[in-house]
Amino acid sequence: MKKFLKEENFRRTKIVCTLGPATNTLEKIIELINAGMDIARLNFSHGDYDDHLNFINLVRKASEITGKHISILQDLQGPKIRVGRLKNEPIELKIGELIYLASEQVEGNGQIIPIQYEYIAEDVKPGDTILLDDGLIELKVIEIKSRKVKCEVVDGGLLKSHKGVNLPGVNVRIPSLTEKDVQDLKFGIENGVDMVALSFVRRKKDVLDLLSKMEEFGKTLPVIAKIERVEAIKSIDEIIDISDGIMIARGDLGVELPTEDVPILQKMLIKKANKLGKPVITATQMLESMVSNPRPTRAEATDVANAVLDGTDAVMLSSETSIGEFPIESVKMMDKIIRTAETQYKFYEPIFDPNLKLKDEVDAIGRAACLLAQQLNAKAIVTITHTGATAKAIAKYRPYVPIIALTDSEEVVKRLNLVWGVISVKIKEISETDKTIETAKEQLKESKILNKGDLVIMTAGIPLFKRGSTNMIEVEKI
Repeated sequence: MKKFLKEENFRRTKIVCTLGPATNTLEKIIELINAGMDIARLNFSHGDYDDHLNFINLVRKASEITGKHISILQDLQGPKIRVGRLKNEPIELKIGELIYLASEQVEGNGQIIPIQYEYIAEDVKPGDTILLDDGLIELKVIEIKSRKVKCEVVDGGLLKSHKGVNLPGVNVRIPSLTEKDVQDLKFGIENGVDMVALSFVRRKKDVLDLLSKMEEFGKTLPVIAKIERVEAIKSIDEIIDISDGIMIARGDLGVELPTEDVPILQKMLIKKANKLGKPVITATQMLESMVSNPRPTRAEATDVANAVLDGTDAVMLSSETSIGEFPIESVKMMDKIIRTAETQYKFYEPIFDPNLKLKDEVDAIGRAACLLAQQLNAKAIVTITHTGATAKAIAKYRPYVPIIALTDSEEVVKRLNLVWGVISVKIKEISETDKTIETAKEQLKESKILNKGDLVIMTAGIPLFKRGSTNMIEVEKI
């Protein structure tokens, strides 16, 4: 096993990779893991259950071979509005041209375009903007007549069937959790995914609906709320509070909002999530040019570095690793950019926030552990945790040293893969605190994660492995 504590070997920001046709073999997934993948994302907007089950099995097998606990993130499709079927596609839409949108499922032509949303004529009004194909084509609503929406083409282009439709500022009447999502969730739970991303979250209730379905299916998994709608921004504090983490999905977010607003919004969302100690994933087009090129643009490298410096817990690759020509190179490049950016990171900064308000005892111990680690120049902070809550509380204060989370739960090991700065290790449950601490120290020394004589800050709870019982902090030598 690597000596993780060497500065050149320890990366704090995690990497999420989307799997797809470019990475659908055991060999490729092993290469992704060795290149730096921490979490494998399954995009349920594409593929069938056979495809997804194959990926789940491949990731589990690759994890076993590499000895690394790779997590699986199920990303639900959500209520995406799409263009219907078009005849003689692609259809060219020219600037200034007048066209009609209709909810009737007719075959579209140059004059009438079917939209797979039955309330399109009721929910938009003259003057509204309608965006097609992820914002590449812009329409302006002129009038609504006979359940058809008359539009002028503002920005034209070639339109194909089933492309995305965005209605900025419109409160669409589609549940955040569709019937397809419910069936996909059931499949994911039955086949052992580790966390679930909910698309197009608009309000707290959307997350609660997903949690309710999880209870119904007998397993509650961490929920990552994808922030990609204007409505979500209005309810962002309560969404972050109820979720286990958020994903800044800049694709649809950049369509719903002016492009120039997205970088500022990204910083705001990361700051809010950091303050609450909730993991945040920054996603979409991070190294997009590497889909077809072996090296990224300088702007893309800067984008990844800025997300790291902003405090993101993870960065995500989408097309780069799912359909790109250079999936392994993309992960290696992401890894290198992160490591370089982290040399400039402002570690421990949250400890000294003058407006800091401690949430509870676990939060207080997390802060104290980081303060001790800084003052005593410790090699690591070691936490014995049953739920992962203490590890997250420590990560919130962004220590320079690794957070080594020892847990008796395989589930917690995988859930902590998303948390900044955490190395999670599975240990056997032992009931006596002193014996567990000594056993943990030996295990860390044997695995070369720590060396004899290393000073560490250790936290645990008495009694051990009881939910929410962290109440002890010690300075220990390995």
